[in-house]
Amino acid sequence: MQNIDPLLFLLPVLAIATSLGPIIYWWYRRGLRGIILPLSFGAYFLAIGAKEAIQIPTIGFVMARFGQTSIGLGLYYGLQTVFLEVGLAYLFARFAVKRWGLSAKDAVPYGLSLAFWENGVLLGALSILNYGVLYLLLSGGTSTAATTYSQLVAAEPSLFLAPATLLPLELIGTLERISSQLVHVAFGVLCVYSAVSGKKKYLAYALPMGLVDALVPFASLNTNLFEAGIFVLSLLFLSVAWKASKGIVPNQVPSPVGA
Repeated sequence: MQNIDPLLFLLPVLAIATSLGPIIYWWYRRGLRGIILPLSFGAYFLAIGAKEAIQIPTIGFVMARFGQTSIGLGLYYGLQTVFLEVGLAYLFARFAVKRWGLSAKDAVPYGLSLAFWENGVLLGALSILNYGVLYLLLSGGTSTAATTYSQLVAAEPSLFLAPATLLPLELIGTLERISSQLVHVAFGVLCVYSAVSGKKKYLAYALPMGLVDALVPFASLNTNLFEAGIFVLSLLFLSVAWKASKGIVPNQVPSPVGA
């Protein structure tokens, strides 16, 4: 009975390293307020919970209506990210401005923290836990292990790919995680800028970034092209956030008038 390849752990380990590393660096070099991690945790996981609540009863209907590779399904995913992930990131930031004096200098840590909860925890640490359980179970050689192996071979044969085939997939997956991190940083920064300055134009820049998830149904058409395109988009989003920072005062207080 074949076990899963330990190479599968590479992607989640790299996801943790590339998302946690920048937070540690920022904390060490510039400081990171204690409220940022729990604030971003609340914004991110409330959004994920809301997505699950929406998708569980509706995803079957949407796929049957529009198909698995369609603009309709793409908008279904993308608009949820726009209004839930980006929207809640803004609402939480706005609340924190009033409650804890969140300022523009907290923008980058906030974006990095949003990226960490998705990539370092949800898709990093939990994946390691899942693979670890499977690896130990299949190593046991019990009847339960044999049954689990049969089910996995049928449902997820990619878990048993040869290392030469698996490694490129792990590296492409790592590029996807880096792109995700850049997107989260970009819209997280802009949400804080909007909440702090009172200028809705920054929120208007951030919201469309959630539509990146509208491209997900088309990933299978050409995975390499898809991941390269998403990476380019993530760099573009980050440049928008960087340019927006030029008009922001680091310790700026909220403005009573939006613009």
